[in-house]
Amino acid sequence: MRKVLLVVQYDGTDYFGFQRQPDVPTIQSELEAAVSQLVGRETAVTGAGRTDAGAHAFGQTVTFETESPIPTARFVSALNALLPDAIGVVEAEEMPESFHPRYSAVGKLYGYRILNRELPSPFIGRYAWHVTWELDIALMRDAAEVLIGEHDFAAFSSSGSSVESTVRELWRLDVEPQGDLIEIRAEANGFLYMMVRRIVGTLTDVGRGLISVEEVRRILQSRDRMRVKTTAPPQGLSLIKVMY
Repeated sequence: MRKVLLVVQYDGTDYFGFQRQPDVPTIQSELEAAVSQLVGRETAVTGAGRTDAGAHAFGQTVTFETESPIPTARFVSALNALLPDAIGVVEAEEMPESFHPRYSAVGKLYGYRILNRELPSPFIGRYAWHVTWELDIALMRDAAEVLIGEHDFAAFSSSGSSVESTVRELWRLDVEPQGDLIEIRAEANGFLYMMVRRIVGTLTDVGRGLISVEEVRRILQSRDRMRVKTTAPPQGLSLIKVMY
Protein backbone atom coordinates (compact mmCIF):
# COMPACT_ATOMS: atom_id res chain seq x y z
CA MET A 1 0.00 0.00 0.00
CA ARG A 2 1.40 3.42 -0.98
CA LYS A 3 0.85 6.63 1.00
CA VAL A 4 0.70 9.71 -1.21
CA LEU A 5 1.00 13.27 0.09
CA LEU A 6 -0.67 16.08 -1.86
CA VAL A 7 -0.14 19.81 -1.44
CA VAL A 8 -3.44 21.47 -2.27
CA GLN A 9 -4.55 25.03 -2.93
CA TYR A 10 -8.14 26.21 -2.86
CA ASP A 11 -10.51 29.13 -2.89
CA GLY A 12 -12.83 28.22 -0.03
CA THR A 13 -15.48 30.86 -0.70
CA ASP A 14 -18.14 28.46 -1.93
CA TYR A 15 -17.30 25.59 0.41
CA PHE A 16 -18.37 24.72 3.94
CA GLY A 17 -14.80 24.30 5.13
CA PHE A 18 -12.31 21.51 4.58
CA GLN A 19 -13.90 18.72 6.61
CA ARG A 20 -16.41 16.40 4.98
CA GLN A 21 -20.04 17.11 5.96
CA PRO A 22 -23.29 15.60 4.74
CA ASP A 23 -25.27 17.40 2.03
CA VAL A 24 -22.92 20.40 1.63
CA PRO A 25 -19.84 20.94 -0.56
CA THR A 26 -16.49 20.65 1.24
CA ILE A 27 -12.87 20.54 0.12
CA GLN A 28 -12.35 17.05 1.55
CA SER A 29 -15.35 15.60 -0.26
CA GLU A 30 -14.22 17.08 -3.59
CA LEU A 31 -10.73 15.66 -3.13
CA GLU A 32 -12.06 12.24 -2.18
CA ALA A 33 -14.33 12.16 -5.20
CA ALA A 34 -11.45 13.01 -7.54
CA VAL A 35 -8.97 10.57 -5.96
CA SER A 36 -11.56 7.77 -5.90
CA GLN A 37 -12.37 8.28 -9.56
CA LEU A 38 -8.69 8.33 -10.51
CA VAL A 39 -7.60 5.18 -8.63
CA GLY A 40 -10.80 3.25 -9.34
CA ARG A 41 -11.98 2.64 -5.78
CA GLU A 42 -13.47 4.64 -2.91
CA THR A 43 -10.60 6.37 -1.14
CA ALA A 44 -10.51 8.62 1.91
CA VAL A 45 -8.12 11.56 2.27
CA THR A 46 -6.73 12.84 5.56
CA GLY A 47 -5.88 16.52 5.97
CA ALA A 48 -3.33 18.37 8.10
CA GLY A 49 -6.20 20.27 9.67
CA ARG A 50 -9.60 21.82 9.14
CA THR A 51 -10.01 25.21 7.56
CA ASP A 52 -13.19 27.19 8.23
CA ALA A 53 -16.04 27.71 5.80
CA GLY A 54 -14.96 30.47 3.43
CA ALA A 55 -11.25 30.26 4.29
CA HIS A 56 -8.57 29.44 1.73
CA ALA A 57 -5.29 27.54 1.37
CA PHE A 58 -2.06 27.91 -0.55
CA GLY A 59 -0.46 24.88 1.11
CA GLN A 60 -2.93 22.48 2.69
CA THR A 61 -1.56 18.93 2.86
CA VAL A 62 -3.51 15.70 2.59
CA THR A 63 -2.64 12.04 2.28
CA PHE A 64 -4.38 9.00 0.88
CA GLU A 65 -3.45 5.32 0.60
CA THR A 66 -3.66 3.43 -2.65
CA GLU A 67 -2.49 0.34 -4.47
CA SER A 68 -2.75 2.13 -7.80
CA PRO A 69 0.36 1.88 -10.01
CA ILE A 70 -0.06 5.48 -11.24
CA PRO A 71 3.34 7.21 -10.99
CA THR A 72 3.41 9.75 -8.16
CA ALA A 73 4.30 12.63 -10.49
CA ARG A 74 1.18 11.92 -12.57
CA PHE A 75 -1.22 12.54 -9.69
CA VAL A 76 -0.89 16.33 -9.98
CA SER A 77 -2.11 16.71 -13.55
CA ALA A 78 -4.54 13.79 -13.37
CA LEU A 79 -6.30 15.09 -10.26
CA ASN A 80 -6.41 18.65 -11.54
CA ALA A 81 -8.30 17.39 -14.58
CA LEU A 82 -10.97 15.97 -12.24
CA LEU A 83 -11.19 18.71 -9.61
CA PRO A 84 -13.33 21.87 -9.83
CA ASP A 85 -11.58 25.12 -10.76
CA ALA A 86 -11.52 26.33 -7.14
CA ILE A 87 -9.26 23.44 -6.03
CA GLY A 88 -5.83 22.54 -7.36
CA VAL A 89 -3.08 20.06 -6.53
CA VAL A 90 0.40 21.57 -6.81
CA GLU A 91 2.63 18.76 -5.48
CA ALA A 92 2.54 15.01 -4.95
CA GLU A 93 5.05 12.91 -3.03
CA GLU A 94 5.16 9.34 -1.78
CA MET A 95 5.62 9.15 2.00
CA PRO A 96 6.51 6.42 4.50
CA GLU A 97 3.67 4.54 6.19
CA SER A 98 4.44 6.27 9.51
CA PHE A 99 3.77 9.75 8.11
CA HIS A 100 0.59 11.57 9.15
CA PRO A 101 -0.29 14.98 7.67
CA ARG A 102 -1.48 16.32 11.01
CA TYR A 103 0.56 14.54 13.68
CA SER A 104 3.86 14.70 11.76
CA ALA A 105 3.58 18.48 11.35
CA VAL A 106 5.91 20.64 13.44
CA GLY A 107 4.29 23.97 12.61
CA LYS A 108 1.92 25.95 10.41
CA LEU A 109 1.94 29.35 8.78
CA TYR A 110 -1.30 31.28 8.25
CA GLY A 111 -1.86 34.56 6.47
CA TYR A 112 -4.69 37.03 6.99
CA ARG A 113 -5.46 39.98 4.70
CA ILE A 114 -7.30 43.15 5.66
CA LEU A 115 -8.41 45.66 3.04
CA ASN A 116 -8.20 48.90 4.98
CA ARG A 117 -9.95 51.63 3.02
CA GLU A 118 -13.34 53.23 2.62
CA LEU A 119 -14.40 51.47 -0.59
CA PRO A 120 -14.61 47.71 -1.10
CA SER A 121 -12.80 45.93 -3.93
CA PRO A 122 -14.50 43.57 -6.39
CA PHE A 123 -11.10 42.00 -7.08
CA ILE A 124 -10.02 40.90 -3.59
CA GLY A 125 -13.29 41.02 -1.66
CA ARG A 126 -13.39 37.21 -1.57
CA TYR A 127 -9.91 37.11 -0.02
CA ALA A 128 -9.76 39.97 2.49
CA TRP A 129 -11.70 41.51 5.36
CA HIS A 130 -12.88 44.96 4.35
CA VAL A 131 -12.24 47.28 7.32
CA THR A 132 -13.18 50.94 6.85
CA TRP A 133 -11.92 52.24 10.21
CA GLU A 134 -8.47 53.77 10.31
CA LEU A 135 -6.04 51.32 11.90
CA ASP A 136 -2.90 52.21 13.87
CA ILE A 137 -0.29 49.75 12.59
CA ALA A 138 2.23 50.60 15.31
CA LEU A 139 -0.27 49.72 18.05
CA MET A 140 -1.22 46.51 16.28
CA ARG A 141 2.45 45.51 16.15
CA ASP A 142 2.86 46.29 19.85
CA ALA A 143 -0.13 44.08 20.63
CA ALA A 144 1.28 41.31 18.42
CA GLU A 145 4.50 41.33 20.45
CA VAL A 146 2.49 40.53 23.58
CA LEU A 147 1.26 37.29 22.00
CA ILE A 148 4.57 35.97 20.66
CA GLY A 149 6.04 33.07 22.62
CA GLU A 150 4.63 30.06 24.46
CA HIS A 151 1.34 30.86 26.16
CA ASP A 152 -1.99 29.35 27.06
CA PHE A 153 -4.14 30.70 24.23
CA ALA A 154 -7.45 29.50 25.69
CA ALA A 155 -8.90 33.02 25.43
CA PHE A 156 -8.28 32.96 21.68
CA SER A 157 -9.88 29.57 21.07
CA SER A 158 -13.50 29.06 20.18
CA SER A 159 -16.09 26.96 21.95
CA GLY A 160 -16.35 23.52 20.44
CA SER A 161 -12.62 22.81 20.57
CA SER A 162 -11.80 19.48 22.19
CA VAL A 163 -7.99 19.69 22.41
CA GLU A 164 -6.23 18.39 25.51
CA SER A 165 -4.03 21.49 25.89
CA THR A 166 -4.53 25.10 24.81
CA VAL A 167 -0.83 25.93 25.18
CA ARG A 168 0.84 26.86 21.90
CA GLU A 169 4.09 28.55 20.92
CA LEU A 170 3.55 31.46 18.56
CA TRP A 171 6.84 31.97 16.75
CA ARG A 172 5.87 34.90 14.61
CA LEU A 173 3.05 37.44 14.33
CA ASP A 174 3.83 40.06 11.69
CA VAL A 175 1.64 43.03 10.76
CA GLU A 176 2.75 44.40 7.39
CA PRO A 177 0.94 47.16 5.45
CA GLN A 178 1.09 46.96 1.66
CA GLY A 179 -0.78 50.01 0.43
CA ASP A 180 -4.45 49.50 1.26
CA LEU A 181 -3.78 45.91 2.31
CA ILE A 182 -2.56 44.79 5.72
CA GLU A 183 -0.99 41.34 5.70
CA ILE A 184 -0.84 39.49 9.02
CA ARG A 185 1.33 36.37 9.18
CA ALA A 186 1.06 33.98 12.11
CA GLU A 187 3.45 31.06 12.49
CA ALA A 188 3.32 28.58 15.39
CA ASN A 189 3.83 25.00 16.41
CA GLY A 190 0.07 24.65 16.25
CA PHE A 191 -3.17 26.62 16.32
CA LEU A 192 -6.44 26.27 18.17
CA TYR A 193 -9.83 26.38 16.47
CA MET A 194 -10.50 30.01 15.40
CA MET A 195 -7.25 31.14 17.05
CA VAL A 196 -5.91 33.15 14.10
CA ARG A 197 -9.24 34.83 13.39
CA ARG A 198 -9.69 35.80 17.05
CA ILE A 199 -6.14 37.14 17.26
CA VAL A 200 -6.69 39.21 14.11
CA GLY A 201 -9.98 40.54 15.47
CA THR A 202 -8.26 41.55 18.70
CA LEU A 203 -5.37 43.25 16.87
CA THR A 204 -7.93 45.16 14.84
CA ASP A 205 -9.69 46.30 18.02
CA VAL A 206 -6.32 47.63 19.21
CA GLY A 207 -5.73 49.36 15.88
CA ARG A 208 -9.13 51.05 16.13
CA GLY A 209 -8.42 52.24 19.66
CA LEU A 210 -11.18 50.13 21.20
CA ILE A 211 -8.81 48.31 23.55
CA SER A 212 -5.25 48.92 24.73
CA VAL A 213 -2.14 46.83 24.25
CA GLU A 214 -2.19 46.13 27.99
CA GLU A 215 -5.76 44.83 27.67
CA VAL A 216 -4.49 42.26 25.17
CA ARG A 217 -2.06 41.05 27.81
CA ARG A 218 -4.89 40.78 30.33
CA ILE A 219 -7.06 38.88 27.85
CA LEU A 220 -4.25 36.40 27.21
CA GLN A 221 -3.60 35.88 30.92
CA SER A 222 -7.30 35.51 31.72
CA ARG A 223 -7.72 32.43 29.48
CA ASP A 224 -11.36 33.57 29.20
CA ARG A 225 -12.64 33.39 25.62
CA MET A 226 -15.55 35.70 26.51
CA ARG A 227 -13.11 38.60 26.77
CA VAL A 228 -12.30 38.45 23.05
CA LYS A 229 -14.93 40.68 21.45
CA THR A 230 -14.08 40.43 17.74
CA THR A 231 -13.52 37.40 15.53
CA ALA A 232 -12.30 38.30 12.05
CA PRO A 233 -14.41 36.82 9.22
CA PRO A 234 -13.10 33.76 7.35
CA GLN A 235 -12.52 35.18 3.88
CA GLY A 236 -9.25 36.91 4.82
CA LEU A 237 -7.69 33.71 6.16
CA SER A 238 -5.37 31.39 4.20
CA LEU A 239 -3.33 28.39 5.28
CA ILE A 240 0.02 29.21 3.71
CA LYS A 241 2.17 26.25 4.68
CA VAL A 242 2.32 23.14 6.82
CA MET A 243 5.84 22.42 8.05
CA TYR A 244 7.33 18.95 8.58
